[in-house]
Amino acid sequence: MAGTRFIGQPIQRKEDRRLLAGKGRYIADIQLPHMVHVAFARSTVPHATIRSVDVSNARALPGVLAVYTAKDLAAHLGPIRGVLTTPPLAWRKLVDHAINIPDQPLIADEKVRYVAEPYAIVVAESRYVAEDAVELIEANFDPLPVLCDPTEAMRSEAVRLHEGVANNIVGRFRIRKGGKDGVSLRRIHRSFQNHRFLALPIECRGVVAEYDSRTDSVTVWSATQIVHWVRAEVARQLKLPESHVRCIAPDVGGGFGVKGHVYCEEIIVSFLSRHLGRPVTWIEDRQEHLLNSTHSRDDVHDAEIAFDEQGKIHALRDDVVYDSGAYTPSGIASLANIAAHICGPYRVPNFEFSAIAVATNKTPNAPYRGTGRPEGSFVIERLIDLMARELGLDPVDVRRRNLIQPEEMPYANGIPYRDGVPIVYDGGDYPQSLDLALNALGGLESFREQQREARKEGRFLGLGVACYVEGTGVGPFESATVRINPGGDLVVATGACSSGQGLETSLAQVTADEWGLKPEDVTIQLADTATIAIGFGTVASRSAVTSSAAIRIASAALRDKVLAIGAHILECDIADIEFRNGNVFLKGVPKGISLQEIARAAYPGWSTNRPPAMSAGLEVTEYFEPKTVTWSYGTHAGIVEVLADTGELRIHKYVVAHDAGVLINPAIANGQIMGGVCQGIGGCLLERVIYDSQGQNLTGSLMDYLAPVAATVPPIEILHTETPSPQNELGIKGLGEGGVVGPPSVILNGACDALQHLGLEINRSLFDQAEVAAALQKFDDAVSKASPVEFR
Repeated sequence: MAGTRFIGQPIQRKEDRRLLAGKGRYIADIQLPHMVHVAFARSTVPHATIRSVDVSNARALPGVLAVYTAKDLAAHLGPIRGVLTTPPLAWRKLVDHAINIPDQPLIADEKVRYVAEPYAIVVAESRYVAEDAVELIEANFDPLPVLCDPTEAMRSEAVRLHEGVANNIVGRFRIRKGGKDGVSLRRIHRSFQNHRFLALPIECRGVVAEYDSRTDSVTVWSATQIVHWVRAEVARQLKLPESHVRCIAPDVGGGFGVKGHVYCEEIIVSFLSRHLGRPVTWIEDRQEHLLNSTHSRDDVHDAEIAFDEQGKIHALRDDVVYDSGAYTPSGIASLANIAAHICGPYRVPNFEFSAIAVATNKTPNAPYRGTGRPEGSFVIERLIDLMARELGLDPVDVRRRNLIQPEEMPYANGIPYRDGVPIVYDGGDYPQSLDLALNALGGLESFREQQREARKEGRFLGLGVACYVEGTGVGPFESATVRINPGGDLVVATGACSSGQGLETSLAQVTADEWGLKPEDVTIQLADTATIAIGFGTVASRSAVTSSAAIRIASAALRDKVLAIGAHILECDIADIEFRNGNVFLKGVPKGISLQEIARAAYPGWSTNRPPAMSAGLEVTEYFEPKTVTWSYGTHAGIVEVLADTGELRIHKYVVAHDAGVLINPAIANGQIMGGVCQGIGGCLLERVIYDSQGQNLTGSLMDYLAPVAATVPPIEILHTETPSPQNELGIKGLGEGGVVGPPSVILNGACDALQHLGLEINRSLFDQAEVAAALQKFDDAVSKASPVEFR
């Protein structure tokens, strides 16, 4: 097809301003006549039996419409079912596993299991009145033992958080490949910890629902990444056909996984609108978000690596204990991702991985950007640096000796991905990626010389490196409807959701290339179940891959119909015409038929302009069902300095060499990677959810939970290579999460490299300045007696 190619161009396009029938662009903007407001009474204790909940004073407050407890809802609504998060059957057939994920009540019924779990609901004429009424609810709790440590929670004598969940273990599995490694090998055995932190999108969650009694239907606006899943669960709970529930995600101010599953508020607000016959809204405040929306990471690895004298890896074992929190809304997805990614881009002939997910009295744990990938990468990248130290080699050289080579592609990893399909890295040049990143820093030898000179001056510079792979574009499917309206305008609807990643622009570029149009001539409709009946949503770096492929399939089918109508109008054979610059032409003839003319011919009532027996209209819906994931990969490298007097860590330069296949829009790609790097840096240097021994979250405000600011971010250089994926015709891979994978390893490997004279090991994913400063002071106080200092 002739015409300008828009894929690969860093174009800027004014995003579609989807005002949602005049309701507002963002969830907090939506204002409906006679709308009422919801507030939740949330537990201040982490674990207790609910003795009583007295709501009489709250109900008596002027402006309060209704107050509900679990007993009031019991006849109408049930829990969110844990079975919905069971891994695919194909994976379960290949993996030794036991999954027992409990249901999650919409509000606490017999007991509360974490601080901020809701146990009562107030509906009032304003949010202010609703919050005042919440303060009038009197709840009596009988405290139960608090479980904050997964190891303690697994003990046989520990209290059970959920009936039927023995030892509080909600899931476990084991994966093996290869056999026994040699007995004469060297071994390093360490414990690694990924600390708990959270997504912290700029926009918190929110839900608005409006019930239509005339059609017994409900419209739900939610700041979600998965409108079709929300629709399905609301319909099930309200006992409505899915066709009677419409779910719309307005422009969402950041998702990052925290908005990637169904929450109780989405169901409750929808129910309340139907039950009360009024539009209902709930907008989450920041404290609610920090205490109640899902957290992430929080696991401990008991890992061992076996290697020979040349630094070649022979075996890797990792046993993981994962703190699931009180509920497990996304199942064991994070753990399955760790298993799939921990070997990284390296040859690991023998591998054994086991994982246990444990319920505790913390906020539920669920995926956050990159889930499983940063955790696994941190373990293997720290182990490689420890190997290098033991062998007296440069960590970069050890990586080079173990990287899979381009001539080995496609490379069978030997274990299944979480979709149940055996992992096969689908192409790329991993050593080239490493070299690109190092060269952008000035080269390895140049840095080592710079490092030696700095040490003479009492300055501690370090080099941190992390190589990784990223499974992207996961199934099971995504949908696309491509329609040409009678006026000739082209509209595309897909099940993906926009959360600030420029999806409207990139999908418009793909569509424009398919039709020989300009991106501004294409209307993209996202995140609305009324525009496309079946869809999956935006999680796991999948939307550009799966939605683009679905658009391409649907466009090809619709284009065949357009050409057939054009041939009929021109009274020629279809082989004699072509589609060019958005028009149908006779080959070699400059004048053609516009899409508008063909659309009119396809319109019902104009059958004489269509081939006999051809149906009216120009609309096709298709589905892309990937066989498995595409494999992006990359290298992060950075130069860090640890200040001798304070232990403060500064990043002088950060480089990312990334391969995500064919880039649709390089500007968007850079933004995605840079945003991920910033989140990864913040998570390693600043962000941390802290619980005390009694299950109280001590970081429930932005005064206590530190978020990165512009001054935290170093100069970042991003380099791209493009190895097309064979898994889709466009060769696209996902890249939404690659940026967040490398920072913990780069920062902490860099810190250890800078302070190697201390024998320092930092084996948890958080850089603790106070502990590093103490280690420096200890070293200064007793240089002759210095012993390795390890942070576990």
